[in-house]
Amino acid sequence: MKPNQNSRLFTLAAYFLKFFVLGLFGFAIAYIVLMTFGAAKIAFMLSSLFVSLVWRLGLILFCVIAITVIFDSFR
Repeated sequence: MKPNQNSRLFTLAAYFLKFFVLGLFGFAIAYIVLMTFGAAKIAFMLSSLFVSLVWRLGLILFCVIAITVIFDSFR
């Protein structure tokens, strides 16, 4: 394997991680805007939904990254 060549699984894991972090930042900005404009009830409803979603997606992302590390270590 060439030093600068990444596997497709590594590229996929990096792609998922990028959009996961972008989603976290986007939600943080939306939450701050909602709290600023006085929509606290909507913000609290969205935060409870978001926490359950982030927990599951974070766990899936962790598993994808772990699988990537295992497969790339065999190469």
